[in-house]
Amino acid sequence: MTEFFGSWNGEDGDGGGEEVETVEETVETITTTKKTRPFVKSSTTKTTTMTTPAKLYGRDISQYDEVDVDELLSKLTQEELNMLAKDVDPDDNCLPPSLRNNYACEKDPTGPLNRKKLIEHINKQALETPDRPEVKPYVAGVIRGKKWIPPPPPEKMRDAEEQISIDLGDEYEQALTAASQEEIIDLAAILGFHSMMNQEQYHASLLNKGQPVGLGWDGITKATKPKIYPMDPPNDTDPDDTVKRVRENDQKLTDLNWNNIKNISDEKFEKLFEGLKTNTHLEVLTLVNVGLNDRMAGLLADALQANTALRVVNVETNFISPQGVVQLVKALLTTNTVEEFRASNQRSQVLGNKIEMEISSLVEQNPTLLRLGLHLEYSDARHRVASHLQRNIDRIRKDLTLRLQFRFFNNLQKGARSQ
Repeated sequence: MTEFFGSWNGEDGDGGGEEVETVEETVETITTTKKTRPFVKSSTTKTTTMTTPAKLYGRDISQYDEVDVDELLSKLTQEELNMLAKDVDPDDNCLPPSLRNNYACEKDPTGPLNRKKLIEHINKQALETPDRPEVKPYVAGVIRGKKWIPPPPPEKMRDAEEQISIDLGDEYEQALTAASQEEIIDLAAILGFHSMMNQEQYHASLLNKGQPVGLGWDGITKATKPKIYPMDPPNDTDPDDTVKRVRENDQKLTDLNWNNIKNISDEKFEKLFEGLKTNTHLEVLTLVNVGLNDRMAGLLADALQANTALRVVNVETNFISPQGVVQLVKALLTTNTVEEFRASNQRSQVLGNKIEMEISSLVEQNPTLLRLGLHLEYSDARHRVASHLQRNIDRIRKDLTLRLQFRFFNNLQKGARSQ
């Protein structure tokens, strides 16, 4: 038995005392001698060590340590560099595929790409290319190879199919046997067997209507004609007039709707938000799809901190960043009068974990907020916000109940005193 062990030790062939990498091979020979007694063996081990310097292209590896790679590359010609580049595949995702692969087309382009002609050429070349000869020619009616036979079902499934037998009794058996197809469909709808019928049959059974003609068990639900709804009329609100009324604190203006009004200047937004700081009658403010950015959102946040009359604020479908949304939610804590705030569908669809946790903590500090229109991705934030909003609704419900009871007893006391 012979084994080889590799190690790195030794000196170079010049005898200069420098340490170089060498290969040490150890040969171990084991000789086995059989004795007369059965199952008794003795062994003799002999070890031989040979040292060989490691070489690369006929030179010692240590001689390549101080080689300047840039100097070698500068001495190569362009053809040699191209040959070297073909042997090296850079693993860099920043490089385009044309520079990463080894294939390089040396032909000049004949013109722009014509997809139609390219497909026609490929099809023509495929038709003109002869098919490969078959090892065994095809003969009609002759089976080549083994025919696939599906395996038998497992024993458990076979037993379950055989054991499915329900005894409904004579009355139910007779009733189901004599029932018509429409009656069986109605019964399936009542029991909730939606997979046994199509959509029109199910809705007809729920509405207690007759079954559609030609739609039996094997019928196909026909596509219903979509209803045509009229387009929403354009928003005819005059921004200049409403800004003037907000700044004058008009008592009749309680709902301001600028939804879908295009090309509103920043000057008008600034005047509107400046007027909101002193307005005491406006309760609903909807600015959906009007192009609000972070700068305008900051001005709106300042207005919300000073306004004490707003109950609903809607700024959906704008260009507000997640930090701007946080600034608006934080502004609601100053006066605690806004009950509904909506700011979904902004420039960034995903707020991020940090922003959602910050919004959740701000909402938990708000005692008056009842509805929040924001898309929260993480379940923890959704649960915290939903729980706090439900607590606010329950507290308001209890307050209303106590107020109603207080008024009821006061009216009873006043009636008793008058008598």
